[in-house]
Amino acid sequence: MARRTTTTPTSDVRRRALLHGYRSGLEERIAEELAAKGIHVAFEGTKVFYTPPIKVRSYTPDWPLPNGIIVESKGRFVTEDRQKHKNIKAEHPDLDIRFVFSNSKTKLSKGSKTTYANWCDQYGFLYADKSIPDTWLNEPPCPRRLAAIERASKKPKA
Repeated sequence: MARRTTTTPTSDVRRRALLHGYRSGLEERIAEELAAKGIHVAFEGTKVFYTPPIKVRSYTPDWPLPNGIIVESKGRFVTEDRQKHKNIKAEHPDLDIRFVFSNSKTKLSKGSKTTYANWCDQYGFLYADKSIPDTWLNEPPCPRRLAAIERASKKPKA
């Protein structure tokens, strides 16, 4: 016994609307009404740009050293981490955030040619493998770095 397929009027209207470049029957009907009234406008002919409200986020550094260097230890360095650190650097360029990776030669993703080390070089972050270099630990305190940490630690006013 053959099955009869029926289409609902709603699906027919939407299908016709899609064929005419609209996403719904309502959009197509409004276009027809405007045309019938002599109002000629292009559907989706204008773009409006906007910036969504900024959401204040916080970052808790792994190791803020007494000399003003911030050390972040990373086994995995995922997209969200990389974006976060790019945003932090853009907003607080005087912070000296450095990374210690379990392996800086790890690729960002399976098919990527870019390693964690390449990413750090590209975005101006110092990095090391396995442990914090003594040279970082022995750097003298830097008033500029310490002031940057102080500024960045103050919660913005709403």
